[in-house]
Amino acid sequence: MAKIDFGGTVEEVITSEEFPLSKAKEILKNEKIAVLGYGVQGPGQALNLRDNGFPVIIGQREEEPSYWNKAVQDGFVPGKTLFPVEEAAERGTIIMFLLSDAGQMAAWPKVKPHLKEGDALYFSHGFSIVYKKQTKVIPPKNIDVIMVAPKGSGRSVRANFLDGSGINSSFAVFQDFTGRAKERTAALGIAIGSGYLFPTTFQKEVYSDLTGERGVLMGCLAGVMEAQYDLLRKKGHSPSEAFNETVEELTQSLIRLVGENGMDWMYANCSTTAQRGALDWKKKFRKAVAPVFRDLYKRVKEGKETEIVLKANSAPDYREKLDKELSAMRNSEMWRAGAAVRALRPENRKK
Repeated sequence: MAKIDFGGTVEEVITSEEFPLSKAKEILKNEKIAVLGYGVQGPGQALNLRDNGFPVIIGQREEEPSYWNKAVQDGFVPGKTLFPVEEAAERGTIIMFLLSDAGQMAAWPKVKPHLKEGDALYFSHGFSIVYKKQTKVIPPKNIDVIMVAPKGSGRSVRANFLDGSGINSSFAVFQDFTGRAKERTAALGIAIGSGYLFPTTFQKEVYSDLTGERGVLMGCLAGVMEAQYDLLRKKGHSPSEAFNETVEELTQSLIRLVGENGMDWMYANCSTTAQRGALDWKKKFRKAVAPVFRDLYKRVKEGKETEIVLKANSAPDYREKLDKELSAMRNSEMWRAGAAVRALRPENRKK
C-alpha cells in the first residue's frame, strides 16, 4: 500500500498501479459475481465489471419492472445473466448487495438463506450493518462481509469509467471468515474502476456519508443556495441575476477551480474584492453552521436519521411522495430560472 500524506497525517492507500486489473482478475478468477439491485449503484458497478472482463449476473426484484427492463436494455439476458434476487444470490459466490438501504432491509430475509459458507457479502454503504438493530441485517458468521464505497453517484461511477478517469473509493472489511476478505475487497474495488482505495470501517463510512449527504454535498448546499437566491429576489434582483450569482457562477467556474487545485487556488483566481470579502465572511458562516453540523452528526450516530430514512423509504407510496418533493424543487422559480440560464450557456446555443 502506498503511504500518502493527507494534510500532515500519513495514510495507507491502495493504488491501481500497485494492484493492477490483472491481479484483480487472478484473485477473482473462480468467483461468480452477483449484483443484487439495478437501481443507483448497481448498473455502474455491474457494467464496469463486465467491461473489465468479469462475468456478472444481475439479481433484480421483478416487482420493479423499470429496473428489470433497464438491465435487459443494458444487455443482461433473463435466465442467463438476469435473475430474480434470490436465484442470483444462490448462484453467486460474491453477493454485491446494492439494493437501496430500505430495499436491503426488505430483501434480507429472502437473501440470507442463499448465502453459502465462504461467500462474500459485499456492500457499497455501511448502513445495513452498522444500524443492524433497525435493519435486522445480521450476516452469518461463515462468510466474508466487505465493502467498497465509490466516492460518487452510480452515474459518476460509470461515466468516469467510460472517460478513462475512474473513481476513488473507500473500502473496509467487517468480517473475514475465509482469510481472503481483504484481497477480495481490493480486487473488487479495482474491478469496478477505482483508481485509489482508501481504508475505512463500516461505521466511519456511514457516519461520514450520511453527514456529507445531509450537509455540504446536498442538503446544506441546496439550503444555502435557496436562502441566497430568495434574498436577492426580495431585494429586487431579477431571476436570472439571482441564479447567476448563486448557482451558475459556482457550478460553471468557481467549483471547477476548487476541484483543480484547492480552495486557495480558486480564491487566488478571483478579484481582490472577492478575496477579501470571502475570507472575512467564511469565518462568520463557519461559526453559524458549526452547531448545525454537530447536531447532524449526533443524530446520525444515534440512528435518528436512519430511522427516518427506513420509515419513509419503506412506505408503499414513497416514490410518489419523492416525485412530488422533487417536482416542487424543479418547478420552483429558482430552478425554472436555472433551466433558462443553462439553455443560454455557450455550448447550448444554436449554431
